[in-house]
Amino acid sequence: MTGVGRAVLIVALLTATYSVVAALYGARTGQGRWTASSRRAIYAVAGLTTIAVVIVEVAFVTNDFSFGLVTDNSSTTTPMFYKLTAMWSSQSGSLLLWIWVLSIFASIALVATHRRHREIAPYATAILGGLAAFFAFLLVFKVSPFTSIATPPAEGAGLNPLLRHPSMMFHPPMLYSGYVGFSIPFAFAVGALIARRVDAEWIRSTRKFALIAWTFLSIGILLGARWSYSELGWGGYWGWDPVENASLMPWLVGTAYIHSMIVQEKRDMLKIWNVSLITATFALALLGTFLVRSGILNSIHAFGESTVGVYFLALIAIVALGTTALIVSRLDDLRTDRRIDSLLSREAVFLINNLLFVGLCFVVFWGTFFPLISEAVTGTKASVGPPWFDRYTVPLAIGLVLMSGIGPLLAWRRVTAARFAQIVAVPVAIAAAGTLTLLVVTDLGDSIGSVLLVCFAIFTLVAVAGEFVRGVRARRAMSSGGYGRALVAMVGRNRRRYGGYIVHAGIAILMLGIAVSSAFNTQRDLTLRPGEKARVGGYEMRYTKPTSSFSSEKLDFGAVVDVSKDGKHVATLRPKRSYFPSSNASMGVVSRYFGGESTTEVGLSSDLRRDIWAAVQPDLSALDGPIRKANRRFADSPPRVQGFIIATLAELYPTKTPPATFRVIVNPMVTWIWVGGLIIFAGALIALWPASRPARQRVTSAYAARLGRELSKA
Repeated sequence: MTGVGRAVLIVALLTATYSVVAALYGARTGQGRWTASSRRAIYAVAGLTTIAVVIVEVAFVTNDFSFGLVTDNSSTTTPMFYKLTAMWSSQSGSLLLWIWVLSIFASIALVATHRRHREIAPYATAILGGLAAFFAFLLVFKVSPFTSIATPPAEGAGLNPLLRHPSMMFHPPMLYSGYVGFSIPFAFAVGALIARRVDAEWIRSTRKFALIAWTFLSIGILLGARWSYSELGWGGYWGWDPVENASLMPWLVGTAYIHSMIVQEKRDMLKIWNVSLITATFALALLGTFLVRSGILNSIHAFGESTVGVYFLALIAIVALGTTALIVSRLDDLRTDRRIDSLLSREAVFLINNLLFVGLCFVVFWGTFFPLISEAVTGTKASVGPPWFDRYTVPLAIGLVLMSGIGPLLAWRRVTAARFAQIVAVPVAIAAAGTLTLLVVTDLGDSIGSVLLVCFAIFTLVAVAGEFVRGVRARRAMSSGGYGRALVAMVGRNRRRYGGYIVHAGIAILMLGIAVSSAFNTQRDLTLRPGEKARVGGYEMRYTKPTSSFSSEKLDFGAVVDVSKDGKHVATLRPKRSYFPSSNASMGVVSRYFGGESTTEVGLSSDLRRDIWAAVQPDLSALDGPIRKANRRFADSPPRVQGFIIATLAELYPTKTPPATFRVIVNPMVTWIWVGGLIIFAGALIALWPASRPARQRVTSAYAARLGRELSKA
């Protein structure tokens, strides 16, 4: 089947290349049949890449080790869930995922717009076909997922232990879907520039794709943070790692674009800003893909070095420089006579918001690439750590939280100072009262940044709640029914607006969780023997007993920790350390199970008030002697006997009453970070949900009227 898969990718490359040629020819000659043919070629690429993905998935499920991809990333003992998701753990598999998602997004976008944008669509199709051809070229000539092994081994290497976590298996496809999704508005923006159709129509047609991409990227970032929090064993959810930053940068600029495109739709302003933002977003998405695989910067998230880094850098340069040149050549078309009438207006807040997002992205970019910058300037590779990032990002984040609360309160064009003071009076008063209460009952005042984040988060929540209250009251005044019915009807008639408000509330809650958990986090590293106890953050931790288990896939050594407070039982934590067998047979048939890669499985007790988090590092030194003896005595024994010996050694561990090193963290309100993420997701879904038929008819009528005016002018 490797030959069939390779042939499918070759046909996909030829088809994608044809789509580019046909689209450009159709645009140049005005012959619609060529444009339609190029569009159908994109559909064919989607079908071909789907076949390629199915072939790979079947190979994983059936343990077909004639596939190099399967041999390197799976084994007979790998659970089925991880076999199905192991494809994107490799470089070639992740690139196959890229082109597959790209072709599906492109097909949906072209189906949705095939009756509109006759001048823009051919160029957008050519851009999307060119991107598909780029990835198909890499998969055919550089990193094929269909590399075959002449003599397949009986067993594969297995999946990287760090990736054996549910969050991590959904995290990459979510990120890639976010990255790829931004290619749609980017392609239509370039098409609009080439065709000199720079009004807001291309934005209206691709708005949902930008929102979908943003939603996927948001989910991917949160899943990555959750994986870091529960799998890596250091206790944090964000460490300013280069690959973490690589996913954050397109999210920041993409968020700025989503706000900015609203201004162009409403006021026909910020045209240059919009095409620049979507170009930067897509370029940063490509950069994020590059950093995950390049190994150019040290990162715990970078799984293997890339063999296609030069090609990615070339593509990023073409996207950035080519689009910049195109924007410069279209400056006369992009300029508008409209100006911001007042700083007390929604468009002014959106612009400030955008500047903060872009400024935050620049800080993250500078800090991420500082090792390369310093090496180029001084010859020495230096890096900056979390304190540096916190120093510059926290003030900008505080400003963003404040703006997310002020924006919904302001109208377009202008609000008088007196009216503004009246609007913000209640949110300011409640935010001030809530912050003062926290200052009195806690030591939050030790962190000015946390104080301001809490204050502005409360302000935003109250402001958003006020908008919902006013809207429901107005709705009830116009129709009969209760508050619930009025709320549903109000949101249903304006999903984008109120979905956006819910997203703002989710971000405020997320930032509230970050502020409080950072300010009141308590962490201790302890070394305890069974029966010993220690206090952490007001809780008593008692190491009850050690545990061990063995399966054909791994060895687990852990602990049972009893948590109590004021003499009352609170939780039982079961942290453990999992050891996966090394493929290096020279280590010894037994010791390779104890000396391979290991991962941390944390013990966690969560509620809305706090998390109690524990990781354990077991002391296996008492087993060193028995392991050495077993290596000598059972080197030539059958696998069943060796498995029995390893299981016996695992059972021996608890009887040695070994000491263990624990990292224990008490994190207040950290759960609100994940709650905020769920609220963001809910708000995004509401904003994306299709409008009801009457609403769509109103939009269609408005579009038809506008088209009629344009035709009458012509």
